[in-house]
Amino acid sequence: MKIDEIDLSILQALQQNSRLSLRELGKQINLSPPSVAERVRQLESFGVIKGYTIDIDYEKLHLPVSCFIEVTMKNGEHERFKRFISQYPYALFCERIAGQACFITKLQLPHLHVLEQFINKITPYAKTISHIALSHVEMTPALLSHLKDKK
Repeated sequence: MKIDEIDLSILQALQQNSRLSLRELGKQINLSPPSVAERVRQLESFGVIKGYTIDIDYEKLHLPVSCFIEVTMKNGEHERFKRFISQYPYALFCERIAGQACFITKLQLPHLHVLEQFINKITPYAKTISHIALSHVEMTPALLSHLKDKK
């Protein structure tokens, strides 16, 4: 699938608000609702749009502690860790990375003692470096604009 400027405009608008109706989306990018619907369906079918998400305020769910953890495997236990983290209830994401660590994961926790429990569970087969988030920086999504500028 070749992505053009209209597709990038659709993606930008949905990135800002994934709940836009097709009519509203069409108004924003000057395209008819049927044309927008067809393009969105194509973006979905080619896997460019993989899903629609929500932004959750975890503090209101009593999960105020955000931790980023670098995980380095001992003795090549990658599969063991992948099985563990994929089922761990407080894990928001986990990525296999290049560099000194093997993985980076984000946990959203109710208390720091839960971080200690997490570390204790994986210490037999992994080393960790933990980073506690102090605040959040609001980002302006610029990547899609950058791609449009390159066309």
